[in-house]
Amino acid sequence: MEYVFKIATTEEEFKQIHQLNYRTFVEEIPQHNQNDEGILIDSFHKENTYLICLKEEQLIGMIAIRDNRPFSLDKKLGKVENHLPFKPVNPCEIRLLSVEPAYRKGNVFLGLAQCLGRYCQKNGYDCVLISGTTRQLKLYRHIGFQPFGPLVGTEGALYQPMVLMRDSFEHSVAGQFPIEMNYFIPGPVSINDAVTNAFMKKPFPHRSPYFSVLINEVKKKICKLTNAKYVQILLGTGTLANDVVASQLNGKGLILVNGEFGKRLVDHAKRSSLQFDVLEKDWGTSFAPLEITKQIETNSYEWLWTVHCETSTGMIQDLSFFKEICKKYKLKLCLDSNSSIGANEIDLTNVYLATGVSGKAIGSYSGLSFVFHQHEVSPNSDIPRYLDLGSYFINDSIPYTHSSNLVSALNIALKKYEEEAVFQYIHTQAQHTYEFFEKHNISVLTEKHETSNTIITIPLPRSINSKTFGNNMLLNGYYLHYESEYLVQRNWVQISFINKNEGEVLNNMLEMFLIQYKE
Repeated sequence: MEYVFKIATTEEEFKQIHQLNYRTFVEEIPQHNQNDEGILIDSFHKENTYLICLKEEQLIGMIAIRDNRPFSLDKKLGKVENHLPFKPVNPCEIRLLSVEPAYRKGNVFLGLAQCLGRYCQKNGYDCVLISGTTRQLKLYRHIGFQPFGPLVGTEGALYQPMVLMRDSFEHSVAGQFPIEMNYFIPGPVSINDAVTNAFMKKPFPHRSPYFSVLINEVKKKICKLTNAKYVQILLGTGTLANDVVASQLNGKGLILVNGEFGKRLVDHAKRSSLQFDVLEKDWGTSFAPLEITKQIETNSYEWLWTVHCETSTGMIQDLSFFKEICKKYKLKLCLDSNSSIGANEIDLTNVYLATGVSGKAIGSYSGLSFVFHQHEVSPNSDIPRYLDLGSYFINDSIPYTHSSNLVSALNIALKKYEEEAVFQYIHTQAQHTYEFFEKHNISVLTEKHETSNTIITIPLPRSINSKTFGNNMLLNGYYLHYESEYLVQRNWVQISFINKNEGEVLNNMLEMFLIQYKE
């Protein structure tokens, strides 16, 4: 790759930033006095975030951004809001924008503009302010900056206050090249046009005969996908579905924990005042059949609850083993399969209760969740109404208000499992990625045979900060999973395969991963 974009972190990068700053704003634009060192350190250097462009190890362009008030323009003009035709909510300012002269007519400015757009999107900035040198106003306008207020500065170094907003960027020359973002996160998923069109149609009553026909059609598709006998569709997230499961459990049970979402099952059980033991392993460590067997044989349990695909680590449990052991010891097997449904082929035959969601691999909007069951369920007045699985069962999943928009979108999203080899596609992507890391001696948290098709986890060495790494990948157009607190604490990043990234996108992402990993 010819150019690499990242956030500056090293002493060498900062040194080159100060040198480029000097050449631009001392030698080219006589704003500051010369010095023997040939460096110019910005007065807000400690507050700046530097988005930089490297060619090999040479710095060829940079943007310095800060969001602390007062801005430099506040000091020159007074409060900038008084000069703008709108009131910004979360503005930032560009302190420095410079590209080496030899690269000003190439793609570096465009690349930096793309980085700026991604960075502002991620941080929720609604406008960008800059003091644009009057020598390059045409260039700033190409990015989408618009002038406001009077000129500032001194003779020979005059600057025009300018503002960049999303609309002005999209209508600029740079905006003709959309800010592409390729998502490698476990949810929400990118939505295709057919699903979006179904969602955007005028809503219709959930008590209408047509809605009843629609939701039953969707239930049949989901049951066919999972070999479940029954499924109830709830208006809520996977957290709601797991609360519904907890409300159906009686007697003492065993919960298995080897990641964040196993811990959350424990929390669900506590809040439902269930009796249970916990068998816990280090994150990313599988359960040995003998230790589970011993735990069950030395206790009296009625149910076992575990996560099928542990999103926090990428580990997938051996469902056939759990079915076998639960059958042997007459336990009710319950699964959190929210991250499995639609990404991994899963057979819920003989699974007592399981959960799933609409907004991950299935490819629809978040907001619907599923509870799968193999038995008829009666209403129970001792359970909160919204958690009562029996009420959903006797009312065909429509005991209360439902969303025709979400169910219509889900119905269209499920069509791909009839028309495409979805599971094979995701599996191929996951295997290719795992083998790429093996080839380049980059460790993956879980063993290959225990790694889900949904997501894999890469523990970064201590010399690489996971948040900085994730931000750098984002600047280059690849959104990995890295911002969850449990990942930050462990310095892990994750790559998910539930979004369909066409062509060479996966390979380009992996090459960029390798470049950032070696930086």
